[in-house]
Amino acid sequence: MKTDKTLISDLLLILVTLLAAAGWIFSKEALQGIAPLSFLGIRFLLAGLLLSLFCLPLLLSLTAAQWRQAIAIGGLFAVALMIWVLGLFHCTHIGEGAFITSLGVVMVPVFAALFFKESPGFSTWIALPVAIIGLACLSLNKSLSGDGFHFEMGQWLFVVAALIFAVQFNLISKVVANIPAFALTAIQLTSVGLVSLLVSFFFEDWPPSISNLTWGWILASVVIASAARFLVQTFAQSMASASHAAVILILEPIWTTVAAAFWFSETMNGLQMLGCSLIFLALLINRWRAVQQFIKSVLK
Repeated sequence: MKTDKTLISDLLLILVTLLAAAGWIFSKEALQGIAPLSFLGIRFLLAGLLLSLFCLPLLLSLTAAQWRQAIAIGGLFAVALMIWVLGLFHCTHIGEGAFITSLGVVMVPVFAALFFKESPGFSTWIALPVAIIGLACLSLNKSLSGDGFHFEMGQWLFVVAALIFAVQFNLISKVVANIPAFALTAIQLTSVGLVSLLVSFFFEDWPPSISNLTWGWILASVVIASAARFLVQTFAQSMASASHAAVILILEPIWTTVAAAFWFSETMNGLQMLGCSLIFLALLINRWRAVQQFIKSVLK
C-alpha cells in the first residue's frame, strides 16, 4: 500500500495536470479578446511576481551568476512560450496541440545526446519512430481528399515549441541545477512576461480596451494555471521521486483533450485519435523505466 505522503503527492500531481489542462482553455478564451504575446506577457509577468512573493528569501540569496543563468534560461523559455501561444492562437484543435507539445518530453534525451554527449536509452529510439508516425497521422489531410501530408500553422508552431522546451529542459537539468527550483521558476516566469511584453510592444496592436470577461480569463490563467499550478507542483515534487512525478505529469494532454471536448465541443476523426494515441504511447515508451517504477510503487 502507498504511504500517506506518496498518496498525497500523487493526488497533488494529478491536480497539477488538471490545472495545466485548464490553462489551455483559459488561454484560448483569453486570446479571443487580446493579442497572443500581450496575453502571454501579462499572464507570466503577474504569475512570476506572485510566485516571487512566496520565495523572496531564496531570490535574495542567489548569486549574480545564478541570476544571469536563470534569466538566460528564462529568455529561452520565453521564446518557446511565445511560439506556443502563437500556435494556440492559430490552432483548430487544442487537444491535438497539447499532444504535439508533449513531444518535447521524447526529444529531451535526444538533445541531451547532442549537447551533453549522453547516450539515450534504448526506449528513446523506440519512442521516436512511434512519435513520428503519430505526427504523420496528424498531418494527413483530415478529409483524405488526396492533398497528402499537410501541417497547419498551429501544428508547426507547436512542434517548434516542443523542440525548444526540450532544449530548455536539458539546460535546466545540466546548467542551472544548483538554483532552487522555486526561485528558478519565479525568475523564468517573470522573464517570460517581460520579454513577451517587449516583443508585443513592437509587433502587436493593443486593443483600445480589454473586456472584463477577457480580464477574467487572464486572471484565471495567472492565478490558477500559472501561480497555483507551479506552487502545487513544486510542493508535490518535493515529496516524490522525479521518475514517479514524470509518469503522472504526462496526463496533461489527456485532460486537455477532455476539457476541449467539453468546453469547445471539439471532436477528433479516426486519424487524429490514432495520432494522439501514438504520441501518448511514445511518451510511455520514453519513460518506460519510470512507468515500471510507478507500477511497482502502486502495487506495494
